[in-house]
Amino acid sequence: MRRILQWPLSILFIVQMYLAMLVLGIVFLPWAVVSREGAFAACHAYCRWVMFTARVLVGLKSDVRGTPPADEVLIAAKHQSFFDIIMIFSAVPRGKFIMKRELIWAPVLGLYALRIGCVPVNRGKRAAAITRMMADVKSGAQDPGQLIIYPQGTRVAPGAKRAYKVGTAVLYQQLKQPCVPVATNVGVFWPKRSLYRKPGTAVVEFLPRIEPGLSNDAFMERLETEVETHSNRLMADAGFRVKGAA
Repeated sequence: MRRILQWPLSILFIVQMYLAMLVLGIVFLPWAVVSREGAFAACHAYCRWVMFTARVLVGLKSDVRGTPPADEVLIAAKHQSFFDIIMIFSAVPRGKFIMKRELIWAPVLGLYALRIGCVPVNRGKRAAAITRMMADVKSGAQDPGQLIIYPQGTRVAPGAKRAYKVGTAVLYQQLKQPCVPVATNVGVFWPKRSLYRKPGTAVVEFLPRIEPGLSNDAFMERLETEVETHSNRLMADAGFRVKGAA
């Protein structure tokens, strides 16, 4: 019976998820306008709601492993679906993303993303956006927090291959902060471009820090190896076999 209901429950979950974004966005708006703390409170409340309703409606549990950072660090994460954004943000106190510029025009989401300090990036112009962000950091325009970047630049389906972009290394060198890699298996349960949500346990795992001081090549090799190896293991544990994985 559960399998028969999974499709309508998945659709119900998605509909209420976006309605909740609208409702919470309106409720928290006065506080968010006068204080960035209000924007963070709204976003954290929304993340908790999405994880709760995912578990109740479609049987998708959330498991955050490792030690989420609370200090100023660069977080470099595997990106498979909207749900890993939700889980990572829920685990850190002041997360802010490097995101596609188109998202600033999304209702509610765009407003709050800018309010918490996310950095919009033009497609094909990531170097210019990183330069601007670094200027903001040096001038103190950006509040301290955890800067979250997806090194592959977009969602990547389980088993798919996509190169890691050098922009992550540029940030690592210029910020001179530790980098926390993050692995995930979320795409196994929340497929890219699909309404269907599978029951199971979605995991994001915060891995040991990569301290400042490595060269670009050494940093990128270590980052990709750790994120891909641990993500493949998490996906295998969830029943997905990655071709060529150890």
